[in-house]
Amino acid sequence: MPVSQTPPFRADHVGSLLRPPQLLAAREQVKAGKASAAELRAVEDEAIRRVAKMQEELGLHGITDGEFRRQAWHMDFLYQFGGVTKQQDPLTIRFHNDKGDVEFQPSSLRITGKLELDKTIFGEEFKFLQSVVKSGVPKLTIPSPCMMTYRGGNDVIDRHVYPDMAEFRHDLARVYREEIAGLAQLGCTYLQIDDTSFAYLNDPDQRAYVASHGGDKDNQHLINLALFNAAVQNRPAGMTICVHMCRGNHRSSWVASGGYDYVADAVFNRLDVDGYFLEYDDSRSGGFEPLRFVPKGKKRVVLGLLSSKRSALEEKDAIRRRIDEAAKYVALDQLCLSPQCGFASTELGNALTLEQQNAKLSLIVDLAREIWGP
Repeated sequence: MPVSQTPPFRADHVGSLLRPPQLLAAREQVKAGKASAAELRAVEDEAIRRVAKMQEELGLHGITDGEFRRQAWHMDFLYQFGGVTKQQDPLTIRFHNDKGDVEFQPSSLRITGKLELDKTIFGEEFKFLQSVVKSGVPKLTIPSPCMMTYRGGNDVIDRHVYPDMAEFRHDLARVYREEIAGLAQLGCTYLQIDDTSFAYLNDPDQRAYVASHGGDKDNQHLINLALFNAAVQNRPAGMTICVHMCRGNHRSSWVASGGYDYVADAVFNRLDVDGYFLEYDDSRSGGFEPLRFVPKGKKRVVLGLLSSKRSALEEKDAIRRRIDEAAKYVALDQLCLSPQCGFASTELGNALTLEQQNAKLSLIVDLAREIWGP
């Protein structure tokens, strides 16, 4: 296939999309006991058919289900491993935005048994996406193994089950390898692994947070890198794996700030992925200088230059100038374009309309064609 037709694509997106009103209404009906899970599934199916068609009509090649069956980008996945127990006590995560702070309280988890993979997680969801994609490449997004304990640290692990952290990381990497192999058997050729830890750890406040929960404030990114690489070790031939390095995304708010400088050398040179989805939508993301560590000609960098948090549509010339600036550090042929994050990492979504979201995706496609060709 031509370079422009292999993932990550010149025009791409991170994965989650704004839920349509009828889907949000159906979820509320289920919560109120006025609709069944089967009825919700039917609404989800139709919404995914429509959103897959929308992506293809805009000219995108990597097609996701918008994460329409999830409440949050990560927890719906992590709860499905054997040995993981959903806790009633919620986490409290403080997000920031231009107007103040927002608290998010997702359910927490605890490792109460040996980790096992009982089924291919999101396997049925991926098969349905496959069935409705007509011309693009079905793309699945899953959270990084580093997300299992980032919130709560080592305290979420029952030390009677895993007295040795090395054994825990060994098992966590193993179940991820089993998951990836299962997805490959279903025909998944484009997998995006979403990770907040690498981007968060550029922020000194987050390094202090990690240390307060038993982590290594100076070397946690190296520990996480080793875990990530073990999880994708011997990955199936023909599967493209990318990482999205996120600073938090909930209701147009974020958690961490800072450029990629602290982790760049290790992550760009040693993380076993084919491409990096990077947030570069504002000054909070730092400069392009860390891109000098990206190996020449080997990996792609997907520049997240359009905000998924703000409704205003970016100007073409401004985005072009930013791409030119990035190309001083990594070759233009290694660059791609996307929004900086998903539009709805949690089901409530960011402060945009569906029309504003689609206009940003359309602009990305137009710019990619102008810069790199069809």
